[in-house]
Amino acid sequence: MTSIIAMAQPGGNPITTIIPLLLVVLIFYFMILRPQQKKQKERTQLLESVQKGDKVITVGGAHGTVVGLEDKTVVIQVAENVKVKFERSAISTISRSSEAVGKTS
Repeated sequence: MTSIIAMAQPGGNPITTIIPLLLVVLIFYFMILRPQQKKQKERTQLLESVQKGDKVITVGGAHGTVVGLEDKTVVIQVAENVKVKFERSAISTISRSSEAVGKTS
């Protein structure tokens, strides 16, 4: 308890209280924020790379082939004569030539 009282007393060096706070902020940035930004950038690149003929799986589990592209949407053929329009963000996995291009979580 005496260490808490000593830290709360006025007249102490403010740098000694700021340094631990800065370390926590830096650790938070490098352990949480930076990897999340990298993951988001990879997902954006994945969604921009969608092409006609790609086999995709949506986040809802629908499997199909891309037959049409628009700015924010894709048209996916899920069965013979059955085409469904999805948002690009609904794409989870893209497969080209029997190998997965990318998965998002």
